[in-house]
Amino acid sequence: MDRGRNGSPYDRGRADSYYDRSRAPHWYPEGTYKGTKIAAEQMTPEQIEEYESGYDWNEVYGGKKD
Repeated sequence: MDRGRNGSPYDRGRADSYYDRSRAPHWYPEGTYKGTKIAAEQMTPEQIEEYESGYDWNEVYGGKKD
């Protein structure tokens, strides 16, 4: 999985943390808000791990939107 790709599970996890949203694994294969949103129930364990990794990274090293 390309962590830097817009819409990836990692990207969505970082964004949810940045905007101070609760954890809700998801991603967009065609880019953020493009095409079909893939919810946690449809994600592989690896994709959920990527989402969690992005969320956790932002919690430790990132910022929050004011």
